[in-house]
Amino acid sequence: MGFHLLFCWLEKQVNSGAEVGTIKRKIYVVGLGPAGLERLPLANYRLLTEGRPLYLRTAKHPAAEELKQKGVSFTSFDALYEEADSFDQVYRQIVERLLAEAQKNDLIYAVPGHPLVAEESVRLLLAKKPKEIEVEIFSAPSFLDEIYALLSIDPVQGLVVADACSLPGGLNPRLPLLVAQLYNRLLASEVKLHLMNYYPDDHRVLLIRGAGMAEATRKELPLYEVDRQEVDHLTSLYVPPLAEPLDFQRLVEVMAQLRGPDGCPWDREQTHRSLRPYLIEEAAEVLEAIDEDDPDKLCEELGDLLLQIVFHARLAEEAGYFNIADVVAGITEKILRRHPHVFGREEVTSREEVSRNWERIKAAEKKGVDEEESVLGKLPASLSALRWAEKIQERAARVGFDWPDYTGALAKVKEEWEELVAALQQGKREEIEAELGDFLFAVVNLARLLQLDAEGALAQTVFRFRRRFQWMEQEIRRQGLKMEEMSLEELDRFWEKAKKAQLERE
Repeated sequence: MGFHLLFCWLEKQVNSGAEVGTIKRKIYVVGLGPAGLERLPLANYRLLTEGRPLYLRTAKHPAAEELKQKGVSFTSFDALYEEADSFDQVYRQIVERLLAEAQKNDLIYAVPGHPLVAEESVRLLLAKKPKEIEVEIFSAPSFLDEIYALLSIDPVQGLVVADACSLPGGLNPRLPLLVAQLYNRLLASEVKLHLMNYYPDDHRVLLIRGAGMAEATRKELPLYEVDRQEVDHLTSLYVPPLAEPLDFQRLVEVMAQLRGPDGCPWDREQTHRSLRPYLIEEAAEVLEAIDEDDPDKLCEELGDLLLQIVFHARLAEEAGYFNIADVVAGITEKILRRHPHVFGREEVTSREEVSRNWERIKAAEKKGVDEEESVLGKLPASLSALRWAEKIQERAARVGFDWPDYTGALAKVKEEWEELVAALQQGKREEIEAELGDFLFAVVNLARLLQLDAEGALAQTVFRFRRRFQWMEQEIRRQGLKMEEMSLEELDRFWEKAKKAQLERE
């Protein structure tokens, strides 16, 4: 009879999925709620006080203080927050420690609030636990319940809840937003900068501390002041919706509508490649407005260029690659990362030192991507030849292949000019073209060493020529003459008048 009972027990274990010869271990994940022990469900309280090994994600919680007063011993993971480089690393280390300890004994892991609300460590634990370890969740009130009551809001009416450590790339400013767990000012600063992509800097927000506790506070302030306040792991940020989206967000929505089923047939047909000429054209018109020193025109042309950027981002979003928020967040992070002398603790004393730091950080970002890449790197083929020459020369100069000053470059210009003259005398077209290229390359190098922009200098000359030529055309027409019927000497006299008139206006 005893053997029969043993066989039945083994069969039950096999049918239930347990492996013969293994012992199932258990991790009890217990919510601590938003306040003290008196707010906890009875089952949670009993587990916390029955003497099992107890681990707390953080001891910075009212319930932890009360457990200590009752003589309940526990281990907290607060030290990891000081040692690790990121919150993600903290949570992964916590999970590794819990799983290692659970191999020896059943244990309790207690977290603030509800274990499944804004609790990344629990999510990772559930994802990484092996078959031989069970995880049982013991619910508790979350900070959300307290905030709903504190703000008198109904989440059913529409509410986006996000963790401060992992804000989504695309936010809808027409929906209310609740950002949980602003651990410190650095994180609050990152959250603020992210939200400023979607809301005005002075948008009124609510900073909530200690929701559910007797000393809970709420403070209304402009968004730009969020990182100037005292914050901790019990701090949340409520961002009311915008009555109207920002102009930029409105542009994004307009583009989505143009690309929609009932949108514009032309816009719906476009691709990244088909839009390429327009991107180049709009960028060129921005440069023209800059060279003409025309603020109104520059404002308009920047808008046209921005439309192209939003258009390309929309195409990428439809394909599932990225959206405009990712573009904005990416460039913001890059600028912050590459300016440690502004947003970090590094100190610089010169423009040259800034440039060196920029290149060092840039190289570190790309380390391992292509260890064999030439120092000349990969430059876009669409750059103008003048700009391409300048960039190539700059990169060669970084490894010391450069003149000490402009005098060597000036001598090289003279040398290349003489070789061009010699090629012209020989009359061989291919040699003339090669020597002309060498001469232009040398001129660009001279401009670079003089800290002048060859592209910009040439553009200014072209604009001056165009203005003078147009003045000359108008003056000739005013006198009832035709340019094509005039001699070069006559045209030159009008040209000199144009130069004089131009100088008088300038």
